[in-house]
Amino acid sequence: MALPREEMDRRIDEHFRFEADDNVDGVLATLAGDVEHDIVGHPGGPTYGREAARPFYEGLFADLAEGHVETLRRLYGENFVVDESFWRGRAPGRPFGLEGQGRPLQFRLLHVVEFADSGAIQRENVWVDLGAIQRQLPQE
Repeated sequence: MALPREEMDRRIDEHFRFEADDNVDGVLATLAGDVEHDIVGHPGGPTYGREAARPFYEGLFADLAEGHVETLRRLYGENFVVDESFWRGRAPGRPFGLEGQGRPLQFRLLHVVEFADSGAIQRENVWVDLGAIQRQLPQE
């Protein structure tokens, strides 16, 4: 059974709200138990299962702060959405292996999110504009 667009929006917006609040347990609750979690280019590669995604979010929330996601556009299909967004915040940690030093940071994100029939996120595939991050967090 296909999820309506409004339900997909509600689910992904909830996921983003938990991320903005640095709420690891909340984020994980939006994922299916057997989720495929793939941050493209992440050294660990894709992970499988809700708890396997936990270390990524714990690290992300330590590396980035005061984040706000602005959705630019969404494209929909049967039980999936492609979300192009813009992230703004600060980098107090080492996002993507770069010294943040608390500097302001902004970059584009592309999420490809597939939903289970239950509405939980079954697959999250994230593409990050690493070039923009590297330009803003130059290393000495």
